[in-house]
Amino acid sequence: MQFENMTPKKVFLTRGIGTSNTKLGSFEEALRDAGVAYCNLVEVSSIFPPGAKLIEREEGVKELRPGQIVFCVMSRLSSCEPSRRIAASVGLAIPKDHTWHGYLSEHHSYGQNEKRAGEYAEDLAASMLASTLGIEFDSNKAWNEKEEHFKMSGKIVKSTNITATAEVDSDGTWTTVVAIAVLLP
Repeated sequence: MQFENMTPKKVFLTRGIGTSNTKLGSFEEALRDAGVAYCNLVEVSSIFPPGAKLIEREEGVKELRPGQIVFCVMSRLSSCEPSRRIAASVGLAIPKDHTWHGYLSEHHSYGQNEKRAGEYAEDLAASMLASTLGIEFDSNKAWNEKEEHFKMSGKIVKSTNITATAEVDSDGTWTTVVAIAVLLP
């Protein structure tokens, strides 16, 4: 394997939900739902590569091959507690200057709905990027106030998230949620 330049050029976001009578089975089903179960996933830390292009899930999945080693940033959570709400989210913040790197963040939680979990993950990614870019902000402000401030700075061009939520059924069937940023060469 050559390691000269492994910097990903494309990134896509995906999510999945799975249920099974085992924890591992529910994770496998969530990966199938996300479209990446047939790959060997390697989790990496949270950097959106400089110059990388954010592409649609459908386009990204077409580039994957069975058995391929795929780097990703993944958030996942499983539970078999009846009626327990679970959430997994990946936030993304991309700088206006594409020669700089952006940030991906992972967040998983119990009890949060899709909107709250997604905003939290997005806030994490944007806050990490803002601190790297030297943007002053009040960390105690609500996400929508910080988001407006970040965008007004002109240094952050895009922030978004991908979030999966589910509620465990009343029988306590294992349920897993995943949110994944897939990094492609």
